[in-house]
Amino acid sequence: QVQFVESGGGLVQPGESLRLSCVASGTIFSTHVMAWYRQAPGKQRELVARIAGSSRTRYADSVKGRFTISRDNTKNTVYLQMNSLKPEDTAVYYCNRLVPGTERPVYDYWGRGTQVTVSA
Repeated sequence: QVQFVESGGGLVQPGESLRLSCVASGTIFSTHVMAWYRQAPGKQRELVARIAGSSRTRYADSVKGRFTISRDNTKNTVYLQMNSLKPEDTAVYYCNRLVPGTERPVYDYWGRGTQVTVSA
């Protein structure tokens, strides 16, 4: 079974940075489009960033210019570097494999996620 394990979240002040990691297991990682999602309290889960096997990337408008997604196929790991964090970035962050050309995750189950809290 495919599993995703997210880590790297924490409590930071506005303007600070965090780097999230997601390790995938049970799948041929290098060819997949991978994505980071987030879910804030009382809101639906939203797609934040995606990265293709070719390392081509796309971002939600709300994070463009502040977040950078990357991958290390030798470690089956996808990263999310988050700079200039804002209170509205507060959410639980998850990763998943993405259905190409959509915003839908391939798998209907999720890891535990990692909590990011941005507060003064």
